[in-house]
Amino acid sequence: MASLHDTPEELDAAIVGAGFSGIYILYRLRQLNLNVKILEAATDLGGTWHLNNYPGARVDCPSPIYAFGIEEIYTKWKWSELYPAQEEFQAYFHFVDEVLSISKDCMFDSRVTSATFDTQSSKWFLRTQDGKRVVAKYFIPAVGFAAQPYTPSWKGLELFQGEIHHTSTWPQGVDLKGKRVAVIGTGSTGVQLIQEVAKEAAETFVFQRTPNMALPMRQKKLTPAEKDEMSAEAQELFRLAWTTGNGLAWGPEPKIYSQFSPDEIQQILHQLYTDGGFRYWSGGWLDLLAEPEGNRKAYDYWAKRTRERIQDPVKRDLLAPLEPPHPFGTKRPSLEQDYYEQMDKPNVHLVNTRAHPIIEFTPKGIVTDDCETYEVDVVALATGYNAGTGSLYQLGIKDVNGVNLEERWREGIATFLGMTVHGFPNMFYPYGVQAPTPLTNGPIFIDFQASFIRDIIKRAEQENIRSLDAKKSVQEAWTAQLHAIGSQTLLPQADSWYMGANILGKTRENAVFRRRASYVPGYMWRDCWREV
Repeated sequence: MASLHDTPEELDAAIVGAGFSGIYILYRLRQLNLNVKILEAATDLGGTWHLNNYPGARVDCPSPIYAFGIEEIYTKWKWSELYPAQEEFQAYFHFVDEVLSISKDCMFDSRVTSATFDTQSSKWFLRTQDGKRVVAKYFIPAVGFAAQPYTPSWKGLELFQGEIHHTSTWPQGVDLKGKRVAVIGTGSTGVQLIQEVAKEAAETFVFQRTPNMALPMRQKKLTPAEKDEMSAEAQELFRLAWTTGNGLAWGPEPKIYSQFSPDEIQQILHQLYTDGGFRYWSGGWLDLLAEPEGNRKAYDYWAKRTRERIQDPVKRDLLAPLEPPHPFGTKRPSLEQDYYEQMDKPNVHLVNTRAHPIIEFTPKGIVTDDCETYEVDVVALATGYNAGTGSLYQLGIKDVNGVNLEERWREGIATFLGMTVHGFPNMFYPYGVQAPTPLTNGPIFIDFQASFIRDIIKRAEQENIRSLDAKKSVQEAWTAQLHAIGSQTLLPQADSWYMGANILGKTRENAVFRRRASYVPGYMWRDCWREV
C-alpha cells in the first residue's frame, strides 16, 4: 500500500521554523500570492518562545517593539509588562495565529533532515524525520541564530543520579523547592534562571567561567493607562526602530567618545545606567565597541555601580572584577532584575570554573579540578547554543554539487548579505550569521530581512527566473568586508559566541556584521546575482 509520504507536497516556497522569522516571511510571501508553508519540528508556533520555558525566561528588548510590526496585531494586543515573560509570549503567538491564520499553513511535528537542490528542475527537495517530502522553488531555513543546544562532553555526565535539564528543553513541573541546585553557565539564560532558582532552592551552586556584565532591566508591570499609552505610541516606535542600527526606538548619540568632555561622559553613563535596559550598551557613543579608552570607561562605571550591590568581597571580585575579563559589550550583556542581590545570599555559592574547571560528574554531583565535590539534586545546564551555524547544519542542506553546508563552511563562513550562500540557489535564510543579528532587536531586523527576501523573490518571479544564485565574487567581497570591519573593533578580544569561541573545535571567526546594509529591492541586481 502506498504511503501518504510517497507523494511530495509541491510548494512555491518552503519555510523551516515557525518562530518570528518563519511567521514574518510567511506573512510577506503571502503578499505575492505564492503557495507557501512552514515546516516546524515542534508542536506549536513560537520557536524559541515555545521551547524555552525554563524559570525566569524573559525577553530583553522592551515592549511594544519586540513584536510583530503589523498594524492589525500591535493595535489590538496589549502587553502586561515592559519586558514580558515566556508565558505571555506563548499567549501572544496564539493571538498572532488568530489574527493571521498562521497554523493553517504549518506542518507541525516536521523536523527537516535533508534539503537538496536539483539543478534540472531548479527546485529544493526536502525530507523530514518522519518521512514527509516537500518540493519547493524557494527554500527558507528560518531556524534562528541560537536553536541548537550545546552541552560540553564532561566525563561521567550520564552517571549523575539526580535531575539534569538543559534550559532549552526544560520540562514542566520541575520542583526546586528545598533542593540543592547547580546552575552551570552565567550567560543570559543563566542569569535569568539563577534569579529564580535562588529564591526557591535550599542551596544554589553557580558555576561561572566568565562574569556576565549584566545591566539593570528596570522591569515593571504596566498599568491600564500605560498599556493604552503604549498602544497609541506603537506605530511611531516601530517607525523609529526601523531607522536605527540596533532595531530599538533609540540609538547612540551621533558622536564618538573623544568628542565628549569628561563631565559629559560621566553624565551619559549615569543616565544610561539609571534608565536601564540596553541603553548602556548601545545608547552612548558611536565607537563603544571600537575605542579602548571609551570602552574601559564604560566598564569601570559599570563595575563601580555593580560592586556597590555585592557585600561578599570574594563574590564581588568574581562577579564584577576591577580588571575587565574582556572589553565591555563584546559579549552580549544580560538584563537582570535582582541577580546580584540573589548571588550575594549566603546559600548561593559561586564556583570559579576559570580557575578550577569541572572535570567530571559523579552519581551525587560535580567535581572540579581542585578535587572539590559539589553534591546536588538538580543540575541546570545553561551552557548555551552552537550559535549561528548549529541549527542550519541540523537540516542536512547540500549545495548544487551535493556538498553539505557544514563541509562548505568548515574553513570559515562565507555568505552574501548574511542571507544567501553561493552554490545554494533560491535559498534565503534570515536572522543568521554574517549579519547584525545578535546586535539588534530581533523582530525588527527580521522584518527588515523578510521584506528584502520578498522583494528579491518578487523580482525573480516577474522576470521568470528559474533559480537565482549569489555570485561568488560578491560573496567573497561581503565576507572580506565583514572581517575588515570586525578587525577594527574590540569584538575579537572576547571568547564569545559572536566569534564561535564557545564551542570546542569550532573555527574562531567573527560571525557578526556590525553594519546594517541598505537592503533595497534588487540590491545591485545584475552585479550580485546570477541565473542558474
